[in-house]
Amino acid sequence: MQRPNSAESGMARILVTGVRGKTGVPLTELLAARNSIEVLGGSSNPATVGIDGVRPTAFSWDDPSGWPAATDGVDAVYVVRPDRADAPELIGALLTETSPRTRVVLLSEREADYEGPDGWAPRAERAVRDSGRPWTILRPSWFMQVFTDPRFYRDQIASTGELAFPTGGATVAWIDARDIAAVAERALLDEGHVGQVYELSGPESLSLPRTAQLLSAAAGRPVVHREVTIDQAVAGTEDFYRDLSVLTFERVRAGSFAKVTDTVERVTGRPARTLQAFIADTEPDLRRASR
Repeated sequence: MQRPNSAESGMARILVTGVRGKTGVPLTELLAARNSIEVLGGSSNPATVGIDGVRPTAFSWDDPSGWPAATDGVDAVYVVRPDRADAPELIGALLTETSPRTRVVLLSEREADYEGPDGWAPRAERAVRDSGRPWTILRPSWFMQVFTDPRFYRDQIASTGELAFPTGGATVAWIDARDIAAVAERALLDEGHVGQVYELSGPESLSLPRTAQLLSAAAGRPVVHREVTIDQAVAGTEDFYRDLSVLTFERVRAGSFAKVTDTVERVTGRPARTLQAFIADTEPDLRRASR
């Protein structure tokens, strides 16, 4: 049976794809705290969605047949771009399932134009721009959460005391995913963000040696940066993900992630979190991993 639309229920309905991801969790928590919003948490495995106030919703990039049900009656959708070669086509196809009035917020990447107009990231953004829906594009720097995620650097830091990263001497303006989520919340709900491309960063750009120094206190052991080649950094990856990772590290070396912006503060009204503040919040996790 078709659900009532938002006008009938008096509530705005928002679909968040990638609900269990680094930005999806804090975004849905922010949205669910508002009584006037029905939050749909899109996941390929809805049974794993356990966020209070969030309706688990079947959504998979591998199963377009489920998209009409997931997007039924939504007023806005937060699209976490999938890291796969066909992402531009998938995003375009997904948006055709929504009403022309549906607001779209896309999680893209910092300085996506670096890849040129025919690149993968610009094409993904173009799918949103050309959809005919009101849109906002978020282009964040590297997430601070890579230091607490076992798929990235947490276990490396814990087991070796090293942060192996190919920078070529460039700095990175790390950003807390919670700040990205806070900007996304405003873009989904408030007026004035349609047609905006937001380059997002933390409040400071840090060298990797300084980043490692800050992580030392949280890990309870010395952590040092080890400069590696890009080939060493992407060892064990393959195909499209390897190509994407190589390009990302090339952009790090080119300084694409070094620029500090004030966008988080302009949009949310408060400064972006520092790496020190993030580390203070996540210190227990890093210390447990280091035991």
